[in-house]
Amino acid sequence: MTEVDQSTARPVKDASTVMVIRDSTAGPEVFVARRVKGMAFAGGMTVFPGGGVDAADDDPDLAWTGPAPTWWAERLGCDEPRARRLVCAAARETFEECGVLLADHLDGAAVSDAGRYHSARAELEAHELSFSGFLEREELSLAAGRLRPFDHWITPAVEKRRYDTRFFLAALPGGQEPDDLTTEVDLTMWARPVDLLADFRTGHSMLLPPTWTQLRHLAEFADVDSALAASRTIAPIQPEIIEHRGGIRVGFDGSDEYWSDYQAGHPPTGN
Repeated sequence: MTEVDQSTARPVKDASTVMVIRDSTAGPEVFVARRVKGMAFAGGMTVFPGGGVDAADDDPDLAWTGPAPTWWAERLGCDEPRARRLVCAAARETFEECGVLLADHLDGAAVSDAGRYHSARAELEAHELSFSGFLEREELSLAAGRLRPFDHWITPAVEKRRYDTRFFLAALPGGQEPDDLTTEVDLTMWARPVDLLADFRTGHSMLLPPTWTQLRHLAEFADVDSALAASRTIAPIQPEIIEHRGGIRVGFDGSDEYWSDYQAGHPPTGN
């Protein structure tokens, strides 16, 4: 195998992805969605809620509770403004994509009925309202303490769309339930990480390497509390693009097992 030239790398966009988890009688489950086929990025893939950082996420006056941006900057390996944008994008995208609102009332009580705010999702998605403006209007604050930093992946240099993505973990807030009210997905579900990995091995779903890797990590936890309490060392992972048997594939720690699982569920076709 030889490494493919990556000297013409395209620019990257900051992004945030959130793994929303809950306990069940069979073990912890994570919320996932299947993106509509034909989308410019990750079409047909099973993914977690998330998306790119917007210019409107850059608001130093964002209402905020929980660990300060300085705490996040240290753990995300970036400066404070960038950390604030990433955390804001994590909360905003989770609300936009599945209706889970990681926010508190001004008295400190967690939001338990996110449905009353769902009319604002269309405004947020259309960029008619910023997340900080939404929080101010509804007298809420971003609940940064409900998020945990989990991983950091950068799209390979040869891809047309590249993202510098931080993965976050969050427990489903009490009283809330995610939905599928977005045109970007055609299926949503709660599932155990081990079952999602099995679906990939049997060809019933498609997982990008970062998603597959996060599911393997999540499968190690016995419950939500242990997942939230886990100490994570976060370092950026940028898979290499390598030539392999006349084609190309991504290489990363664990990639041999990923490709083994992929080939088991998606065997090559030919004459």
